[in-house]
Amino acid sequence: MFAASDRAQRYQDDLLAFMDEQVYPAEEVYEEQMRASGDPHHQPAVIEELKTEAKKRGLWNLFHPHAEWGPGLTNFEYAPLAEIMGRSHLAPEATNCAAPDTGNMEVLTLFGSDAHKEKWLKPLLDGEIRSGFAMTEPAVASSDATNIEMLMVRDDARGGYVLNGRKWFTSNAMHQNCRVLIVMGKTDPDAAPHRQQSMMVVPLDAPGVTIVRSLPVFGYQDREGHAEITFEDVFVPAEDLLKGEGEGFAISQARLGPGRIHHCMRTIGMAERALELMCRRATDRVTFGRPLADRANIQDWIAEARIDIEQTRLLTLKAAWMMDTVGNKAARTEIAAIKVAAPEMALRIIDRAIQVHGGAGVTDDFPLAWAWAHLRTLRLADGPDEVHKRTIAKIELAKYRR
Repeated sequence: MFAASDRAQRYQDDLLAFMDEQVYPAEEVYEEQMRASGDPHHQPAVIEELKTEAKKRGLWNLFHPHAEWGPGLTNFEYAPLAEIMGRSHLAPEATNCAAPDTGNMEVLTLFGSDAHKEKWLKPLLDGEIRSGFAMTEPAVASSDATNIEMLMVRDDARGGYVLNGRKWFTSNAMHQNCRVLIVMGKTDPDAAPHRQQSMMVVPLDAPGVTIVRSLPVFGYQDREGHAEITFEDVFVPAEDLLKGEGEGFAISQARLGPGRIHHCMRTIGMAERALELMCRRATDRVTFGRPLADRANIQDWIAEARIDIEQTRLLTLKAAWMMDTVGNKAARTEIAAIKVAAPEMALRIIDRAIQVHGGAGVTDDFPLAWAWAHLRTLRLADGPDEVHKRTIAKIELAKYRR
């Protein structure tokens, strides 16, 4: 059932070659260029070089399911590609398949006007600009999106809306090429809970939009940033409302289903790399007269890692296959399950890989500490584990209620 199509296999082969020949060798160059710049949000030249090479190889916008804008791969066909890209933090941007741009591009494809597509979607697809997604707020529990407080008040006299509120963890907003945000807020606080929210397209340089700070993640400053942003009397023309008033949740559901597949498969890719690093280190290092690889507990960790990766991959591929064949709604349990399972699995493997590396594992000499910090945040991003477990439990319990 899970055999790759011929075209999907070709993309996998080409992407694996790109990773070996270009991406992995570029990681050290990237680190050198970032250190030399002294700017945590610097856009190093090596990234642009990788993007040029990816375009030449036809490895560009692979995520986009609409043939007009990309290769038109299904979720199931794209999933293994996301896993391959997840092995290096450079690969998603190098192929123009990085979040949150992927989700934003799909939103603009599905719900954007012709003007939005011309002004924002095409430059995003060309990799000329980046974008951010602003939903989470510091003053409320944003895991329940009905709590969102940003107000989007209609201004009929000027033909638009006035936005006031504070957002944070707006991923990508610190990227030097970020130009536009998709922002979620309330257009009608008196409507039904899931009809209060709307989404709008807001240029990052719109008057009243202020970046307050870039939030660190376990002490790391991501190059793309996780910005705290204030919106003070920001005017947004009515034509920049996406889909219509009260459609924020509907847009979110269209956006988050594929995005969770992407996140989980990239997570599996990083788990695979951590397992590879663990095996190499265990083979090379000797303690008390024997290689680490001869120790029973290390062998247990390696075996359990392989089992865990295979189980999680199969569950994620099942979710992708169901989304393609029966739709996102029917795959709700599987989508929620992978969002819990993949980060937990990867964190366990990365933690053990760090242990095998000893002191080196917590430094930046290996990608393990960085990967652990960022995958730990994934247990919160796109909904915390508890919300996804709640979804699964409700679906299961519904089978037994009268």
